[in-house]
Amino acid sequence: MRFSLDNQVAIVTGACGKLGPVWTEALLDAGARVAALDLAGTKPTEAFAAVARQAGERLERIDCDITDRRSIEAAAAKVRQQFGTAAVLVNNAGVDQPPDSGGNRSAIENLPLEQFRRMVEVNLLGTFQVTQVFGGSMAGQGRGSIINIGSLYASVSPDQRFYDHLAGELPFLKSPAYGASKAGVVNMTKYFSTLWGPRGVRVNTLSPGGVLGAQDDQFKAKYGARVPLGRMATFEDLKGPLVFLASDASSYVTGHELRVDGGFTAW
Repeated sequence: MRFSLDNQVAIVTGACGKLGPVWTEALLDAGARVAALDLAGTKPTEAFAAVARQAGERLERIDCDITDRRSIEAAAAKVRQQFGTAAVLVNNAGVDQPPDSGGNRSAIENLPLEQFRRMVEVNLLGTFQVTQVFGGSMAGQGRGSIINIGSLYASVSPDQRFYDHLAGELPFLKSPAYGASKAGVVNMTKYFSTLWGPRGVRVNTLSPGGVLGAQDDQFKAKYGARVPLGRMATFEDLKGPLVFLASDASSYVTGHELRVDGGFTAW
């Protein structure tokens, strides 16, 4: 029962993306009611639609732009009206740079500053604003758990050799902006954990390694060879760690980065 989230209200940002349905389903399975936040007009993935059908009234989709403070405050008001005050916040919304088809590439010397700025704006500043609004309410009620979704690239540099087989006039270059923004999230986690610890709010980072998806076979083979467990993460690998951090099972854990990376960063 330490892992139970029965009748607790949880928030997931970026709920309609790749990992949003994973966190949402994990929280629902633990007993929570979930407010799923994402941009207005965002088309839900098939995975999110399947979770929503099964959840029924325990899941509510709410529009929210995490780069817009007014939008966040409006979403918070809807959550309070429909569910009450949140006890769990999963800061999942963010932007990444997946391997492309060969276009819109640049050498590091010519990397557009706007691309760097956009990742920081969403991944770091957006997470900060959501934490201000929802975390502030948690601190006011004297309890809560905030889980910021990080990345293994918050602590290590991308291995560009994972991508050197991809065709294109210029080599695919994993941007430094993503790791820099996620490293900022890890540090911000520590900041809020110390600030709000005395007020009953725990703040941790969950940093996944590479998650299996539509990657090509060469990438998966290269990545798996770099991981002590020999493979990429599956969605199921991520659910238990999230529920641990969200629930009373981790009642004495705060300011921590939990790396769910199959041992990638141990080497």
